Amino acid sequence: MPRLQQPKWLILAASLCLFFSFLAALSVGSMSLSLWQSGQGLATLLTPWQFGDLSNMQLMVLQNLRLPRALLAVFVGANLALCGALLQGLLRNPLADPSIIGVSGGAAFGAAIAMFLAGIVVPQLTPLWQEYWVASFAFTGGCLATFAVYRIGTGANGTSVVVMLLAGVAIAALAAAGIAILTYLADDALLRNITFWQLGSIAGANWQMVLLSGFASLLLLLSVPYSAKALNAILLGESEARHLGVNVQQVKTRLIIITALAVGIAVATSGMIGFIGLVIPHLIRLWLGADHRYLLPLSALLGACLLLLADVAARVVIAPAELPVGVITGLIGAPFFIFLLLKQRRFMV
Repeated sequence: MPRLQQPKWLILAASLCLFFSFLAALSVGSMSLSLWQSGQGLATLLTPWQFGDLSNMQLMVLQNLRLPRALLAVFVGANLALCGALLQGLLRNPLADPSIIGVSGGAAFGAAIAMFLAGIVVPQLTPLWQEYWVASFAFTGGCLATFAVYRIGTGANGTSVVVMLLAGVAIAALAAAGIAILTYLADDALLRNITFWQLGSIAGANWQMVLLSGFASLLLLLSVPYSAKALNAILLGESEARHLGVNVQQVKTRLIIITALAVGIAVATSGMIGFIGLVIPHLIRLWLGADHRYLLPLSALLGACLLLLADVAARVVIAPAELPVGVITGLIGAPFFIFLLLKQRRFMV
């Protein structure tokens, strides 16, 4: 098979994997359905015709509980993986990840502040602002953390990846300290909400969350055609990219804003879900190399698959109870991160 055809086949295989993972996510729960029944129910909900013999109760469960949860997993997983790929390309470091460089921590601190103030401020807001109260704070926190890391890491000689990563660790620690203070001051109900939310979960998915995350996915996907060529040029070095006609500063600013928005929304809707942005892009690089024309769309597809399957595992492992999905992704991602560190250590002098 010609080498140029391999990425196209991988994209097709990833799309099929996403489809069956989506059906599996619709099937698992207290009301068990087969993959075939889930497919019939999905077709019934999306078309004017009735497929199969599913009861009204089964269709209601699919429409109100499982479909928004599965769609939220698709959007959040795709967004986190795509943000990881964009940040790794922008910083030219495979260890860059929204959670590692402080973006997730800043967004989490912003969301925690929003939760803490909710009882005081939210009743005075319009219904529209009440819906997006936490998301707006998470986005603001993610933006502030991102620009702080970027400013600390950028000097007269350009951007230092090592300094940015260390600044990200410091920002994440500062955000964690802020969350700890709010947790200490919180009452029992707020303490429970913040603690459970920090573990990462999509169990509380609703259609408003789906629309918000879908908006972030749309922005990210629209940026892919423009970002891929620019990131391929930046891989050669910033000065070389400028000689090729790339406005490096504009690309950095645009991608930082988009990734901060997407990560902020992901944190606001699903809590702290780590390592998806680290694991998926690096695996694709091992298979295909660093061509962002294929790396970015494949990251989105496989990130969605990973979070869907992690959510299925979270519901199955200790059924009828369920684990937070952030625990599952942490169990997968932490060993992989250690593997990357050990692999990079071999190339150190």
